Amino acid sequence: MAVVQATKADINLLARLLRAEAEGEGKQGMLLVGNVGINRIRANCSDFKGLRTIRQMVFQPHAFEAVIHGYFYQAPRESERRLARRVVNGERFWPAKYSLWYFKPPGNCPPQWYNQPFVSRYKSHCFYQPTPETCQNVYNTF
Repeated sequence: MAVVQATKADINLLARLLRAEAEGEGKQGMLLVGNVGINRIRANCSDFKGLRTIRQMVFQPHAFEAVIHGYFYQAPRESERRLARRVVNGERFWPAKYSLWYFKPPGNCPPQWYNQPFVSRYKSHCFYQPTPETCQNVYNTF
């Protein structure tokens, strides 16, 4: 059962984002990016108030480097579509299980990002999640 509404076009869009943002991190890295995106839609807090759709999340201004800098041009493959459907259906993976932010620093992960605590690193990306006091919705079960 989907935790956010998603049309075929939404799945394709999310799959393109997974590929553009994390293809070099493998399937697990792409799933983690998908978790962050779905969490942003469900959170309704911080910089993500009012996001309700995959399209809004993907094209939120300044949200994803791949969209900002133009490496968001490749068509999704069926493998990325399968990953997109998994996160839309509620599969969550550590360290992105509750994360709203990730980024790829040139060195070590800072202890905070956008005033949110560091959770863990997966390959090149650092993941950050809000506290339950600042964003309870991300912790709600489906």
